[in-house]
Amino acid sequence: MSPLRLPLADTELSAYTGWTRAHWEAVADHLLASVVPYGTDDFAQYRLPGRQSISGPVSDGLEGYARTFMLAAFRIAGAGGRVPPALLDRYAQGLVAGTDPAHPYAWPALTDMSQPLVEAASIALALHETRPWLYDRLSRAEQERVVAWLAGFVGKRTPDNNWVLFRVVVEQFLAEVGGPYEAAEITGGLERIEEWYVGDGWYSDGAGKNFDYYAGWAMHLYPVLWARMAGDTARLERYGERLRLFLGQYQHLFAADGGPVHQGRSLTYRFATAAPLWLGALTGSSPLPPGRTRRIASGVLRHFTERGVPDERGLLTLGWYDTFLPVTQSYSGPGSPYWASKAFLGLLLPAGHPVWTDAEVPAPIDLADQAVALRAPGWLLHATREDGVVRLVNHGSDRDRIQDPAGVPDPHYLKLAYTSHTGPDLGEAAGVDGELVVVAPDGAVSRRRRIEPLTTQDRFAASAYRDHLPAGPVQVVTASVVDGPAEVRIHQVTAPAGHRIRDGGYALAGETPLVSRSGDFWASARRPDGLVSEVRGLHGYTGSAVATAEGANAFGRYSATPYVTADTHPGGTAVYVSLVLLTGTEEAQTPEVRAPEARVEGDQVTIDLPGGDTATVRLTGTPTCVRVTDGGAD
Repeated sequence: MSPLRLPLADTELSAYTGWTRAHWEAVADHLLASVVPYGTDDFAQYRLPGRQSISGPVSDGLEGYARTFMLAAFRIAGAGGRVPPALLDRYAQGLVAGTDPAHPYAWPALTDMSQPLVEAASIALALHETRPWLYDRLSRAEQERVVAWLAGFVGKRTPDNNWVLFRVVVEQFLAEVGGPYEAAEITGGLERIEEWYVGDGWYSDGAGKNFDYYAGWAMHLYPVLWARMAGDTARLERYGERLRLFLGQYQHLFAADGGPVHQGRSLTYRFATAAPLWLGALTGSSPLPPGRTRRIASGVLRHFTERGVPDERGLLTLGWYDTFLPVTQSYSGPGSPYWASKAFLGLLLPAGHPVWTDAEVPAPIDLADQAVALRAPGWLLHATREDGVVRLVNHGSDRDRIQDPAGVPDPHYLKLAYTSHTGPDLGEAAGVDGELVVVAPDGAVSRRRRIEPLTTQDRFAASAYRDHLPAGPVQVVTASVVDGPAEVRIHQVTAPAGHRIRDGGYALAGETPLVSRSGDFWASARRPDGLVSEVRGLHGYTGSAVATAEGANAFGRYSATPYVTADTHPGGTAVYVSLVLLTGTEEAQTPEVRAPEARVEGDQVTIDLPGGDTATVRLTGTPTCVRVTDGGAD
């Protein structure tokens, strides 16, 4: 396969990314051409290389067809059908063959709780967008077969999460073409998500605290596209207002170099994180100027293409930058990463739309440091302009209805913090970074399996977790105060006497071993590009070290995590204070001279923050924070 060839950068129109619509079209065309060698007879399936999912090769082959068809649909419809005829022919052939039960590569039937239900939604959306050029040109018999296959969705059971929306869009397409559908099932799916709407534009993906990128690429995407399909202006207005609120916060989740904060499941979908940005522009439901939408979305796609995505074969692999299976789930097959196709939703906007013709507008991180409280998911975002890093402090998302209370905590949800430049260590190395744990003398470790959100405010948030060790119960209340690139963590730990305390910073990773350093109560790891992860004990800690791992991190082969420890918990309740830092700013990387103070008096902690403010935190009841600057209290 020939390498990806991009147009020249247009720095006049796109001063931040250099990217234009032509770049998006070039990447789309490259992705679509690269899967052709893996098509089965008549292109009913795309049997891509890589680890199979739990659903098996036939379902995986359907997934390869359905998700690349979604990409093809945005490309076809966005060009008004003016694309090479071979592109239309391939997907028309595949549609006809896949819905023919006698074909050797026929698609599996739609059954209760099965993966093909997901793929049916991608096919329905693609058929809707390409209808004048594809579905309407099929023979009557071929259309009937397509309808018969999709109609298998009617009455089928789905998991009680974003899957309820797949039924909504499939049955809406069936309604459009005169096929069988149940209006009550469409309405029921839309009503179900109302129970998961938690305000400020945020949905949980099902019951519980399931906050991640599914809020954008599923919970917003499908209802809004359904309303657009159905012409339901009332619901579109409701969903559009929620999307507007969401995007006002969501825009802060992307680094200056386009990297999304690395949190949640299905991260192998990568630049699908850009989908809700385009969705807002497509439906007139965005608070962002058109030039900012393109600046952020193009930044995301450029970020990955500059880091080897797609690979040398032109394929999206199971991983983050390159193949890295620990970042995937058991339902992820070789075609799974092509949900990234949702990122190309913007191609549905005509070439003359302001989102393509306006000059790029800077993202917030281009202008100044940012600190944003996301109260619905219980997150604090703090981003720094000089190094372009975004950090997410997590006091709310844990997938609590999904996790096994006695199982291994999911490192993509239960860490104290995530960033755009780091990922958690996974596998056997998991458990040091981003966690405050109590370690029993026999080695048993407490875990933050369920988060109890307590408060989320301006530059301050708090939560608690409980666990049980052989010697007795453990409770940890954690309050976070953010200040520039720094997070000060205050932990109120109730635990048996004689146990150790460990607080881990960010796992920093690269392709070569990192430089580790430590001193009195501090430890750090440095990457060759100057990015530094550091932890400093401000109160209660007695030691420090750096944990290293190999092959455990999506951001590079070698990873290192600085942490601080307290040798012996006194029993009862004690307070520990640490400074956690991830920075590429040179003046913030001098731990020997930078030593913020923390004064602890009972349940009150006063911190002199690195930026010069003073914060006083009270831990009794719902934690509170009073912040004092030169101009007075905040």
